[in-house]
Amino acid sequence: MLARIGNKLTLAAFYTLDRQGAPMCFRDIAASNPDCSQKMLTQTLRGLEHDRMVSRTVYPELLPRVEYALTDRGRTFMPVMQQLID
Repeated sequence: MLARIGNKLTLAAFYTLDRQGAPMCFRDIAASNPDCSQKMLTQTLRGLEHDRMVSRTVYPELLPRVEYALTDRGRTFMPVMQQLID
């Protein structure tokens, strides 16, 4: 977990999802973090999903849509993340 939160992209993804307060699609998260490549953002979000800090919801539509949101576990961790961001 320390390796994951030590990554500045993890902090940025957490901050973006917390600031929005609602589920966000991948492209909106990417637009909020333009310095990050799509590959790195995907890896970061998958790692956070694996740690149950972020939930991923796939909507099977003609153009598949994926939304990410902080889980309850992720929200309880947000005060610690906010201290790291500050």
